[in-house]
Amino acid sequence: MKMLKSTLAVVTAAAALGISAFAQAGATFDAVQKKGFVQCGVSDGLPGFSVPDAKGKIVGIDADVCRAVAAAVFGDANKVKFSQLNAKERFTALQSGEVDVLSRNTTWTSSRDAGMGLVFAGVTYYDGVGFLVNKKLGVSSAKELDGATICIQAGTTTELNVSDYFRANGLKYTPITFDTSDESAKSLESGRCDVLTSDKSQLYAQRSKLGSPNDYVVLPETISKEPLGPVVRKGDEEWFSIVKWTLFAMINAEEAGITSKNVEAEAKSTKNPDVARLLGADGEYGKDLKLPKDWVVQIVKQVGNYGEVFERNLGKSTDLKIDRGLNALWNNGGIQYAPPVR
Repeated sequence: MKMLKSTLAVVTAAAALGISAFAQAGATFDAVQKKGFVQCGVSDGLPGFSVPDAKGKIVGIDADVCRAVAAAVFGDANKVKFSQLNAKERFTALQSGEVDVLSRNTTWTSSRDAGMGLVFAGVTYYDGVGFLVNKKLGVSSAKELDGATICIQAGTTTELNVSDYFRANGLKYTPITFDTSDESAKSLESGRCDVLTSDKSQLYAQRSKLGSPNDYVVLPETISKEPLGPVVRKGDEEWFSIVKWTLFAMINAEEAGITSKNVEAEAKSTKNPDVARLLGADGEYGKDLKLPKDWVVQIVKQVGNYGEVFERNLGKSTDLKIDRGLNALWNNGGIQYAPPVR
């Protein structure tokens, strides 16, 4: 009964907006195959996650997850189109069927997973809320921010997390909310607010776009858990499984040492039974997902394993220079872990 009430609530809200709730739920895979591409919802411009490059191509770890889904389904990572969405409109776009999957630095929470007709397919990036300040503010800890004016992006979990943190620590603050992360960052740079708060990954990304990035520092505190990952509509187990196992395949490939450079050779000659199953050389595991035998080979060949995607978009060779940290594999000091293909 509780699930029915939640579903009806979303249907009612969708009807008020003039959209069809859970459009294509139960048949997304068929619809995607029919139109010939995956429609992917991404951010409205977050370096490292999804942002247009100099040629207008959307690049980033979130965008690459969608390319990996396209590679699995079509054998062609380019068969994907992107919808740039702000935080307020992202869920409506997914619920209405405007996008097939939302891969937009979105935090997995109980209310989103159980009460909005949506379901998370895994964790692309383990994150947490932090604070970015100008060094001239002279603070080295979030606990020194009593009385600060704080820029926050509207429609995010950050608003509640910051409120909880300041209340728990007996601190006062004045929030200023904005619809986009770029507006928030510009307000910090102009001095309209003392602090910019968001997921730490976003803070590093926004700092890289400021006029003088070295004038700003991310404070050491991480005040929340923010597991970010791809989201699909509830009620379509087939499509959910495809998106989920696409992400798991990328993580498993890194753990097995399978890269974009060696994946084809390994698929032909590996003696490792786990790798043989993963790459389709043994068994029919793609068949369970209605995917080709070489679905993982195409993902890794065209997009890369999880580590390659992370380093290309967020790692030390990028402007963000983010450490793997929690996003390292479980057997290398982190918590990234995927069930096996078998």
